[in-house]
Amino acid sequence: MSELDYDDLDRRMNGAITALKHEFAGLRTGRASASMLDTITVEAYGAPMPINQVATVSVPEPRMLSVQVWDKSMVAATEKAIRESSLGLNPVVDGMVLRLPIPELNEERRQELVKVAHKYAEQAKIAARHVRRDGMDTIKKLEKAGDMSEDDARSASDMVQKMTDDIIGEVDSVLAKKEQEIKQV
Repeated sequence: MSELDYDDLDRRMNGAITALKHEFAGLRTGRASASMLDTITVEAYGAPMPINQVATVSVPEPRMLSVQVWDKSMVAATEKAIRESSLGLNPVVDGMVLRLPIPELNEERRQELVKVAHKYAEQAKIAARHVRRDGMDTIKKLEKAGDMSEDDARSASDMVQKMTDDIIGEVDSVLAKKEQEIKQV
């Protein structure tokens, strides 16, 4: 390894933000969103499959999700997967369509969701810090091997730290936005 790859570090840190946004999409707020069901897997044809591979999810009303199952034999499995998810939704079966009324969140449930959101954000911060550690280790190795001067190592370390601070700031901002969304009545 002859140099530090800032693009790779940046890509990996931004991956933490992407993963966080994906996790947040599965957190239920007061209104319906097709991405709420992204984390649900259905036992289909002997293998777990994401719900979007067995059905079409749509939002006909602000407080209602509609799940159009493609194969009649998958309706029961899809209903079971939704019921057993942590979303607290009760599907109403209507032929090959599952209607999911989105109940109003009570204050206690909102607080639980905020805690879950904080946990996801902390995981994203930890991921960013792991990338920072990898970058700092690379800088130390390069400096020790004589491939990088002390001044270059210091400026590279500052650069990696700035990237980490920026990502953690972005995590905090995404978290604040999600928290506001969850608490909104």
